[in-house]
This record gives sequence, structure tokens and C-alpha cells, in this order.
Amino acid sequence: MAYTYHYPHFALTADAVVFSKSEEGLNVLLIRRANEPFKDCWAFPGGYVDIEETIDHAVQRELEEETGVSGVSLKRFDLFDAVDRDPRERTVTVAYYGFSHDSAGTVKAGDDAKDARWFSVDSLPVLAFDHATILKMILEVL
Repeated sequence: MAYTYHYPHFALTADAVVFSKSEEGLNVLLIRRANEPFKDCWAFPGGYVDIEETIDHAVQRELEEETGVSGVSLKRFDLFDAVDRDPRERTVTVAYYGFSHDSAGTVKAGDDAKDARWFSVDSLPVLAFDHATILKMILEVL
């Protein structure tokens, strides 16, 4: 498929905000980024939507590639489009959220994630991009 446009285009990403419950409370699944921007920072599993896939497929693919987690029912939450949210290029993301019933389940970093683990929502590291804002908004709704 060939494309020719006179206008700049933006990139599209999908982010998975996956929660679990434990005796300690509510947890969220994060990955440590292996690449710039925000190398070594923690973020939600997610990434670019391939040109031949739906956003719903992309979020499930990225979640499984980066954490080994699959089968989580994810719901679209909102679209985030701040002009400067990603220093690489103009990027819009669709954030999804869901709950894993296996809070003790093993997560395994893969693809461009160098680590993956559960964090208590009450004790989070600094998050990359605008992920702190996204998480705050989801928690307000929950």
C-alpha cells in the first residue's frame, strides 16, 4: 500500500495498564525500558501499532511480548495526545486497563523491556512519558 500525503502524520501507540490484587493491596504491572527515550525508567507495557493491525490487537501483542502476560481482558480507557508526550515524534496513545487474577503469576521481560514486575500503586517508581497522569486518571475512575 503506497501513501503520499502533504501533511505530517503522528504515530499511534497502545498502552496496557494491568492491575492485580494481593494481600498488600492493588498492584500495577510495569516494565523497565531497555531503550531510549526514558531508558531504564519504568512504564506500562505498550508500543507502536503496526500498520496492518488493530489497536486492540496491538495492546494485547505488546503486553505479551514485553511481560509474557496474556489473556487479560482489556478495556479502552482514553486517548492521550499531549503534543510533547513522546520526545521521539508526535505520538498519540490509547490506554487500556484490565485486571489479572494471577497476582502471584510470573512475569517475564521480553522484546524491548529489560525487566517486568508488579508494583504496589502506593509505592511506585518514577514513570516514563505521561504514564503517571494516565495511572492517576484510571485510579480516579476505579
